[in-house]
Amino acid sequence: MKRREFLQLGGWTALGGAVLPVKQALAASPASAARPLPTRADHTLRIGRSLVELSPDHIVSTTTYNGQFPGPLLRMKEGQAVVVDVHNDTDVPEQVHWHGQAIPAEVDGAAEEGTPFIPPHGMRRLAFVPGPSGLRFYHTHVLAGSDLDRGQYSGQVGVVYIEPRHEPGAFDREVFLVLKEFDPFFSKGGDMAMDFLQPGARDRSLEERGERAMQRSLASGAAHGYEVGYQAFAINGRMLGHGEPIRVKAGERVLFHIVNGSATEIRSLALPGHAFRVVALDGNPVPHPAEVPVLWLGTAERISAIVEMKRPGVWVMGDLADDDRARGMGIVVEYAGQHGKPRWEKPPPFAWDYRRFAERDARPAAPDEIVEMTFAKQNAALGGFNRWTINDVAFDMKTMRPMFRLRHGRRYRLRMHNASDDIHPIHLHRHSFEITRIAGQPTGGIVKDVAMLGGYQSMEVDFTADQRGLSLLHCHMQLHMDFGFMALLDCA
Repeated sequence: MKRREFLQLGGWTALGGAVLPVKQALAASPASAARPLPTRADHTLRIGRSLVELSPDHIVSTTTYNGQFPGPLLRMKEGQAVVVDVHNDTDVPEQVHWHGQAIPAEVDGAAEEGTPFIPPHGMRRLAFVPGPSGLRFYHTHVLAGSDLDRGQYSGQVGVVYIEPRHEPGAFDREVFLVLKEFDPFFSKGGDMAMDFLQPGARDRSLEERGERAMQRSLASGAAHGYEVGYQAFAINGRMLGHGEPIRVKAGERVLFHIVNGSATEIRSLALPGHAFRVVALDGNPVPHPAEVPVLWLGTAERISAIVEMKRPGVWVMGDLADDDRARGMGIVVEYAGQHGKPRWEKPPPFAWDYRRFAERDARPAAPDEIVEMTFAKQNAALGGFNRWTINDVAFDMKTMRPMFRLRHGRRYRLRMHNASDDIHPIHLHRHSFEITRIAGQPTGGIVKDVAMLGGYQSMEVDFTADQRGLSLLHCHMQLHMDFGFMALLDCA
C-alpha cells in the first residue's frame, strides 16, 4: 500500500471520520437546513465477492455491489440530500465514484482527489446533494494495473437515476440497460475499427508524431503493448438468450437508459427495423433530439433514447460486432403475441456524430482561458504495457501533483490533441462540459462528462470551474488511466 493510501485509511474505521461530510452535505441543501444528522441511510451498498450467472453454463466470480450485477438502481432527487452507507467486505481498500455528479471531492470517489478509501472490512457513511439530474452511475475507481480482477474489470457497476423536474420527451415506460464484458485477458491485438466517428478528418501533424513514435519503438525490437480482450459479454448481467426478454407492446414508446459499464470497450447497439430517438447524452438533454439506427457509446458514456415499437416480432437488440454478439452482447426484444427465434438484421452503415444532436448555428461563449493538452502513447514502455502521457508527463500516483491550476468561476476551454490512433473517452470529474469543436468543426450545446476523442484528432470542450479543490481528468479506459493517462486540475 502506498503511503498516501495508508494515511487516507487512518481514522476511517466503522463510522469514524464519516460525520463531517454528512453535516457538510446536509448544510449545503436548503431543503435540509433543519434536518438532524440522519441515523439511517437512504441507500446501502455492500462491496463483496459473488457469483454472476451470465448463463447456466457460464458463471463468473467477481466483485459486485449487494451480491448482484449490475448493482441496485439508485433513484435520487436533484437537490435533495442523500445518505449512502458503503460497506467494504473485501480485503482491499475500495472507492465508489459517483460518476457525472457535481459533488465534493471528499465523497466523489477518487483517491487522486483526496477521497478517503473505504477500508477493508470497514465502511463509510457518505452524504451529498445529488445533481445534475438524469442518467448517472456509480462504479469502483481504483487502479488495476496488471490485475484483471480489480477496478472496472470487476462487476462494480450500478445505475443512478436523478429524477429530473421535466422529462425530455413522452414515453410509456423506462428500461435500464448496462453493457459489460467479463472474463478479461491480455493480448497484443484486437483493435476495433475506428471509422465510425464523424467528422473523420485527421490532423496530419498529430498523425506524423504518433506514427514516428510507434515506428521507432517497433524498430528497437519492442512488440506492441498489451491490450485487453474478453471471452463473455452481457447486458444486465445475462448473455444473449439467457435472460428475460424485454417484453413490449406494439405502439409503446420505451425510454431506454443505456450505460456502457465496460473497463475498456467501445460499444454499439442496434434494434433491427427500429430507430432510437436520442433525447439525452450522459444524462443531459440534447438541444436537438434526433433519430438514429445505431448507438455508439465509449466507456462510461450513457445514452437515453426513445424507441417507438412499431415492427412486431422477436428481435435481437445487440452489438454490431458479430463475434461480440455471438458471445453474449445482446438482449431479446419480444412483442406481445409474437413467438419464434429472435432475429438479427444488420443495419445499414452509419457514422456517429455528436453534432447531429447539437444546437444549430451554435456560438459558445468565449472562454476566459484556453488549456492545451496533448495525449501521447509510449509503446510497451512499462513492462510491455503502453505508457500514456499528457503534455509529455505520465501521472505519478506517488506524488499526485496537480498539473493545471484553475480559478473558481472562470470558463475554461480544454483544447485536447490526440497524438495516438486510439479513441479516448475523456472524462472530467465533478463537472460537465460543452463540446465546442470536433476535428476542426465548430459545434455547441452538447453537454457531457465523457466524450470520445478520435485517433489523431483534436477536440475542444468548455466548462466552468465551479467545484473547488481537485478534479481528475482521465481517459476512462482502465488500461490507459492505470498507466499514466490522468491529470489533476486544482481549482482555488
